[in-house]
Amino acid sequence: MAAGLRPPPEPAGPALVSIRLENTTVRTDVTFLSTGLKIAGHLYTPDGEAAGPRPAIVVGHPGTGVKEQAAGLYARHLAERGFVTLAFDAAYQGESAGEPRGLEDPAQRVEDIKAAVSFLTTRGEVDPGRVGVLGICASGGYALPAAATDHRVRAVATVSAVDIARQFRDGADGAQDPAVIRGMLEAAAAARTAEARGEGVQAFPLFPDTEEEARRGGPHVFEGWEYYRTPRAEHPRSAKSLTWTSVDRIVTFDAFRSLGLLGSRPLLLIAGREAVTSWMSVEAFQRAPGPKELHWIDGASHVDLYDREQYVGPAVAELSRFFGAHLPEAA
Repeated sequence: MAAGLRPPPEPAGPALVSIRLENTTVRTDVTFLSTGLKIAGHLYTPDGEAAGPRPAIVVGHPGTGVKEQAAGLYARHLAERGFVTLAFDAAYQGESAGEPRGLEDPAQRVEDIKAAVSFLTTRGEVDPGRVGVLGICASGGYALPAAATDHRVRAVATVSAVDIARQFRDGADGAQDPAVIRGMLEAAAAARTAEARGEGVQAFPLFPDTEEEARRGGPHVFEGWEYYRTPRAEHPRSAKSLTWTSVDRIVTFDAFRSLGLLGSRPLLLIAGREAVTSWMSVEAFQRAPGPKELHWIDGASHVDLYDREQYVGPAVAELSRFFGAHLPEAA
């Protein structure tokens, strides 16, 4: 087994464990199926009486993240504002099932979001006609085709949206030398051959080993390293490596191709003014048919919007306003 990959976890248990958070929300451990794989999630519900079923939001985590990090933070904040929210681990990652561990498969990630929508529509506390999707980072890219092709999703929002295929092909800043992705595809092909010969799962590390190496990679690389590899936000189940077989799956994906299918359903894109990835939110905004909003968070970088409260607070306020307006009660 390649370094950094863990054995698959035991299947997640039934929805039995609930935790009260700060007297305003309750978090419940839940599971649901996505293409036959058991997905582990945290369901956040407002703690208090409601006149009827509530609006609900699926929250997707950044690439390599887990439900306990940025997705859970946003899910909790939105639950405090009256929404039922669901943060979950992608298939092959975190506490969810699927082998090989550390596989990033865009098609599966889109299906995971749709399966999460399906799960919410079965919950008695949820109004199935008032479901939205929020995607953070790579899940922002996955949320767009999921919503575009699933008309149960009434509104979609992103925070620090990334089309993972564009990031791999063109770099976070859009200026990567094409030789980089050609080299990665060569390595992915070699990995498939090695695996066919019985040499085990082949993987590559996602982050530098040291702070010094991370700083040499530039601000964006350092930010990712600091978030995932230091006490700032590290989690034992977040992915530290991806399988090489993820690469050729990723590069053929196109998060924006189906944007026209959103039609008249509303879209909100939130990006930091200092984010090197913000050009992707701009492109999505330009290509979406509308109604659409592009909201800038001044001073924020890409990763700042994962957990820095001075930036997360304004982002959550915008998300609450947006989903409140577009997941309204029936007249």
